[in-house]
Amino acid sequence: MMTSTTMLRIEGVRQLRNPYTLAFTLAMPVVMYLLFGANPAYGGTTAGHGNVSFYVMVSMAAYGTAVAMSSLTSLAAAESKQGWGRQLAMTPLSSAGYAMTKLITAFSFAVLALLAVFTAGVITGAETTDLWRWFASAGIILGVGLIYGLFGLGVGLFFNADSAAALASISMTFFAFFGNVFMPLDGVMLDIARFTPLYGFVALSRWPLTDGVLTTGQADPLWVVLLNIVVWVLLFTALVIAGMKRSRRRQ
Repeated sequence: MMTSTTMLRIEGVRQLRNPYTLAFTLAMPVVMYLLFGANPAYGGTTAGHGNVSFYVMVSMAAYGTAVAMSSLTSLAAAESKQGWGRQLAMTPLSSAGYAMTKLITAFSFAVLALLAVFTAGVITGAETTDLWRWFASAGIILGVGLIYGLFGLGVGLFFNADSAAALASISMTFFAFFGNVFMPLDGVMLDIARFTPLYGFVALSRWPLTDGVLTTGQADPLWVVLLNIVVWVLLFTALVIAGMKRSRRRQ
């Protein structure tokens, strides 16, 4: 059996009752947007093909997606290490089905995070010149944001279930501060930010609005943004492989 609707429902309800999931995945991106993107003093200022509110809204939606994918997949990996494989062997659900259920749950919360932030943006005046830019940004966020599932999986393989999800979420917050996500960076800090895990993802998510132009007036070539994403996909994959080898040695 590849998936189980019963397990999907239980997983969804369980995560909705998890304060870490609600705080970091759903509440924090919306609150951050309302604090820094919905400010009437500058929210309506022109930014690329839209306004500053739209710029911040996309950034926070991308952050929420990265947190959802990393924290929930880390929890899945940690649970698997605790013996879920033996439990699953007694049910019709296969290991692939278990992994697919967890992935669907993580993606569902990523969609919820995006919808929550975009809804807040619509209500508070986030605007762009063309409707397609909304869908383009949302598609990039949900499509490319899947790569943070690899990061969460790697963290879950190295740490126990109690700390893996929180560590993955906190790591994403740290990367967001130093990745030009929460606040515009300049100078040396911006140069460093280009090497961090969230920089390429968020810059690509903003691309339909900015065409790569930063708040400092500089512009990132598209290949720089894509290279950042490719390099971090390779590093996340290496982390997962190392975690799997470490987990097998312990068994």
